[in-house]
Formats: sequence, structure tokens, C-alpha cells
Amino acid sequence: MNDNEMQEQDPQRDKYVTFKSGKEYFGIKIQYVNEIIVYQEVTAIPETKDYIKGLINLRGKIIPVMDVRLRFKQAPIEYTDRTCIIVITVKNTVVGLIVEKIAEVVEIREKDILPPPTIGKSDKTQQRYVYGIGKIGDSVKLLLDPDKLLNDEELSLLEQASEEISDEEGE
Repeated sequence: MNDNEMQEQDPQRDKYVTFKSGKEYFGIKIQYVNEIIVYQEVTAIPETKDYIKGLINLRGKIIPVMDVRLRFKQAPIEYTDRTCIIVITVKNTVVGLIVEKIAEVVEIREKDILPPPTIGKSDKTQQRYVYGIGKIGDSVKLLLDPDKLLNDEELSLLEQASEEISDEEGE
């Protein structure tokens, strides 16, 4: 089976949604992405990590959201009209990622993905979530592993919080 035949089988296989966070551009496989929505008000969850901003109500479904900048230990910024929420599914949990701006959907073939560099890991936080570096022309995108953005403990806490709020709204 050649590349074209494989592409026809799964047209989304090499597609990534890219977004900007700080000075870097990141990519996330499109198969994780449910939708991209404009930023909306978030209901805070008490006693959670600073990067977990809270919950949103998306057409009746309560979804936890996290700020990607804060997750990567970057300085917080004010949300603008460019701020978006990428709604993804991680380990059967729907989560929103607040990003400062969506760049584009790009195609990055397997052969254009390099392992992350091992030198100069001064910022290990970002490195934990990056599984590869995608080359697109002269630019590079840091490719995220969504499964590592939230650990199992955080996922279960968020699931629990969103279920509790859903239950309260259902009463």
C-alpha cells in the first residue's frame, strides 16, 4: 500500500491543529480534536491547580478546561478575541484547552517528525508533553501528546467535578 492509498483510507492521519502559546507553535493530532470554540466564561473549581481554569457549559455538557500557557509554566496573559478553546478527548474524557490563538490545520507526514531534542532541557516542563517536532517548510511545530497533558489523577478529579456540577444542574 503506497502513501496515497493510506491517505485515502484516513484523510486525517497526518493532520494537526496548530496553535500559538508564548513564542512557540504547537500541534495536536486532529483525531483528538472534537471542535474549536471561541473563549467563553469559565466557572472556577476551588482547590485545583492554577492551570485548571474551571468548567464550561458546552451545549449542556460540562467540560473542564485548562490554560495551556499555565500548564507549560509560561506567564499568564489576558484572554483576547483571539483566545480559543480546543475541545479534545483524552482517555475518554472531554477537556478544553485554552490557547492564545489557533494557527492553522497542517499536514505533517511521519517522515517529517523528529524526536524532541535531548540537549539543553532547561525547560523540562514543556518537554514532558512533546513527543516530536514536526517540520513544515522552514518552520517547526512542537507536537503534543494529549495523554500527558493531564495525568490520571487530574483527569479523575476533573471528571468528578464536572459530574458533580452536572448533577447539581439536573436537580
